[in-house]
Amino acid sequence: MRQVGRWRRFDEKLEPALALIIALLVVFWSSGLPPVIGMQLYAEQVLTAVLSFAAAICFLGTNVRGKRRQIGTAPGPDRFLAYGAVTFGCFMAWRFPVLSEEIYYRPVEAMCVAAAGLIIVLEALRRVIGYSLLAVLALVCLYALVSDQFSGPLQSRAIPPERLLTFLVLDSAAMAGAALFIGVSIVLPFILLARLLLVTGGSAFFSDVSCGLMGRSRGGSAKIAIVASGFFGSISGSAVSNVASTGTITIPLMKDGGYRPTTAAAIEATASTGGQLMPPIMGAAAFLLAETLQVPYREVVVAALIPALLYYLSLFFFADLEAGRRGIAPVDPDKIPPLGGTLRRGWYILVPFAVLVIALFEYNQPPEAAALVAFTALAGISLFVTYRGGRATWRDYLNAFMETGRSATEIALICAVAGMVIGLFSLSGLSFGMGFFLVQLGKTSVLLLLVITALVCIVLGMGMPTVGVYLLLATLAAPPLIELGIVPLSAHMFVLYFGMMSMITPPVAIAAFVAANMAGAHPMRTGFEAVRIGWPAYVVPFLFVLSPHLLLAGSWTDNIYAAVAATAGVYLGTIAVVGFYRHTLALPMRLAFALAGLSLLMPESLFPGAAIMNMGGIAGGLMLLAFARFGVKQDRSV
Repeated sequence: MRQVGRWRRFDEKLEPALALIIALLVVFWSSGLPPVIGMQLYAEQVLTAVLSFAAAICFLGTNVRGKRRQIGTAPGPDRFLAYGAVTFGCFMAWRFPVLSEEIYYRPVEAMCVAAAGLIIVLEALRRVIGYSLLAVLALVCLYALVSDQFSGPLQSRAIPPERLLTFLVLDSAAMAGAALFIGVSIVLPFILLARLLLVTGGSAFFSDVSCGLMGRSRGGSAKIAIVASGFFGSISGSAVSNVASTGTITIPLMKDGGYRPTTAAAIEATASTGGQLMPPIMGAAAFLLAETLQVPYREVVVAALIPALLYYLSLFFFADLEAGRRGIAPVDPDKIPPLGGTLRRGWYILVPFAVLVIALFEYNQPPEAAALVAFTALAGISLFVTYRGGRATWRDYLNAFMETGRSATEIALICAVAGMVIGLFSLSGLSFGMGFFLVQLGKTSVLLLLVITALVCIVLGMGMPTVGVYLLLATLAAPPLIELGIVPLSAHMFVLYFGMMSMITPPVAIAAFVAANMAGAHPMRTGFEAVRIGWPAYVVPFLFVLSPHLLLAGSWTDNIYAAVAATAGVYLGTIAVVGFYRHTLALPMRLAFALAGLSLLMPESLFPGAAIMNMGGIAGGLMLLAFARFGVKQDRSV
């Protein structure tokens, strides 16, 4: 018993130590410090260490069923895996330079190391997100082993099992490749900034600002949730973690305000998911897009602006109309903090965002450096003042670093296995074969290809955070679209949008399910309600792929016209979805509003008759609004 207690105390110290080491390694590497002080490091040495320590944290804090448990209660086998992961990380940090240069001269050592690393990473990933990504990897591995048995474009040279094993773990194009590099070097510095914002009161500040801005309007409680979740979701890097953090405040507020638990949970889930699509950070997706496409960062931000605004405007429209339908009043004035006082107390929380934007746009700093500069600015200010009162203590900073290290568990593991899939896709030739079939399908019907691609993105994106979703889909789903002549930025935005929609789309609507649990609502009903609320996100990507104006790629007059028409279309469509405008609408009126909205959503340049449809949508929409406002009122029952 005394021996068990000693191991438990050791684990309770090891887990936070590993989390802290991960965060420090990220800062050390992302800051560009190693070459400055004369250290010659392979990126793989740092990346593998971060990955292995993240796996160790997973084994210590998660049981075989993927459920969280108290640190120090891990059984013997899990403790063995955790210590093995730490050993593997240290060994690779020391030995990788030799293995990378002499892998063909040390086959036994390479096989043993690769087998150990693969077991550790795959088991840790299974506990974190389940079997979805593992199933994808297994299918690609199976193809690589028997690809010579296929015929036609899918036929390729089979990869021997020993070569496959060493490639997955030791090759720089697989486990420790570009996916893990981006996840560790770019995403984690932003998570560090987000964690410091949390411990210094940033979440409460955004909620109070949202309350001051929106609390006095109809459905103010939901609008507060939308603004707060959008603000914080943009930098959180995960829709699920954003739901878990802001939802603790916003979901009870909406329920108290009169929204049904299912609707409150769905609004929070859709708003948190949309944060991953909102410039300038987009949950780090903006930087991934720019890095992948080798285009300027500002080009990505500009292109993402109108679709993101349409998404959030639709949420505002829904919240307002739903409040009118259910007679939900504004927030109690006694619960609304004065906006001026809130800004005076927390103005400094906006400083790191200003520093971030200036560093990115004015000084053209890489995103990881800009994030660390913004973190430094907030850390310096917090020495003197925090939004919750008082000053930040050394424990606050320590907690921010350790929580960043813990957040790395999911991101590092997903990026590592996504890197395996991406690398093996290229090595096996499967990318060519799949691309060939999809391109042939697209030659028959581009719209059919887009629909199939959207479904594939939703399925593959289930349960993964922004980074993993985009990195996987950018390799698997975007190339065939580009091959058919679709603008690369449009294609990548398309797969990103539908990958994100997997967070709220049943049957594995993970963000909606987390919100439902917090609201005490039925998970599947919440998922379908979230789809109903976020309906424009399933329509707008098709439009900006087929027409460039919604991505601000045309002339200013065309861009403005497209944005205004799309906004009006989203408003009319949301009226149809909610079934309310001044009073409850009968089914024929809802169908008429839906038709007018879809007519306005069609970009003018999409096909020759689109401009006429737009004019019809404008005229029909105005007539419907006038009739609904001044005509005979219908039954108000819900």
